[in-house]
Amino acid sequence: MALHIVLVEPEIPANTGNIARTCAATGAHLHLVHPLGFRTDDATLKRAGLDYWHAVHIEYHNSFAEVQEKYAGSRFFYATTKVDQKFTDFSFQDEDFFVFGKETKGLPPELLAANPDTCMTLPMSDKVRSLNLSNSAAIIIYEALRQLDFPGME
Repeated sequence: MALHIVLVEPEIPANTGNIARTCAATGAHLHLVHPLGFRTDDATLKRAGLDYWHAVHIEYHNSFAEVQEKYAGSRFFYATTKVDQKFTDFSFQDEDFFVFGKETKGLPPELLAANPDTCMTLPMSDKVRSLNLSNSAAIIIYEALRQLDFPGME
């Protein structure tokens, strides 16, 4: 059993570190798509992930197309602020991939346009543009785990 979080060109090391910690806590696999906005030996990245890095299954990819090719046949869901369909409108399954874009721009518009049926948003007040990336990833991964009845978790 594994869910997957894909970060496409993440820019802020603390967010990636926090997401890595969430992956360690949930058993989700983390996929980082280059270019990254930081070095993977960055102290902020390591501090945010605390001492859980050994518990994170992590893969690095040169492009998102590489992820899609390697995991052809998998289901991909795209987090964005640019749609109305809520993340709670979906029924998630083991081995699903949750794709998040860079903090400043989100996912590329052409990727969203090519996948309208699997784009989802987190409802929020119009007082903010978006939630923090690590918070968004945690909310969505825990919703998927809730639907799957938290397999392998205490």
